[in-house]
Amino acid sequence: MADQVGRKMRVNKLTAWLACAVLLGVGPMLLAGGQTGSPPAKKSKAPTKASTKKPPVPDDTPPNKALGSKTAPITLEVFSDYQCPACKQLYLDTLRPLIDNYVSTGKVYLIHRDYPLQMHQYSREAARLANAAGRLGRFEKVDAQLYSRQESWEKDGNLEGALATVLSPAELKRVRELAKSGKMDPFIESDLALGQSRNVNQTPAMFVSHQGQLYPLPAGVVTYSLLKRFLDELLHQ
Repeated sequence: MADQVGRKMRVNKLTAWLACAVLLGVGPMLLAGGQTGSPPAKKSKAPTKASTKKPPVPDDTPPNKALGSKTAPITLEVFSDYQCPACKQLYLDTLRPLIDNYVSTGKVYLIHRDYPLQMHQYSREAARLANAAGRLGRFEKVDAQLYSRQESWEKDGNLEGALATVLSPAELKRVRELAKSGKMDPFIESDLALGQSRNVNQTPAMFVSHQGQLYPLPAGVVTYSLLKRFLDELLHQ
């Protein structure tokens, strides 16, 4: 009993320490690309002409935007905007090694949550494409490509050009149809509503769930070494 209390106290202290370390150690990169208090991008009007091709799965089936096992002891939710430079940095520097060392080993279940910001012109369309790819079971590749090619597609909005190297022509056609159909918007709105209920006002924002407890992490770029230390403490409870 005393050991459990001690571990809980250490986790609480580590959460506070993590916040201080991010604020003092990461510096100006913490807010790069994000916008405190920025409202989510407004829902765009869907095209009047939609594809008549029968979808491969029911329309109300949520796209799979998660990596790893649902039975993992820790769940990490990341509210992100594909056009946010800080979100790209978090993905490349923190989430990629996390996927290799924690997600693929069954320790963490990683969930992407869409949180497109009003200030970013193409972020909602990128979210639509990612959701459409998730419907086809191609989320991981599209997710990675949207971040790694961000500096290219954010200039002219040529998102499909960025995805052409990771999707076959048939897959890209289907992803385009789903993205333009308006069928992905409810899932984006659901993520936005969840984020707003948790007072998310900046991207990226992360939440860790473990043994029934929800731990909101400091908003912005949390380094892999800091996140690793926090996760390891939870795993040893």
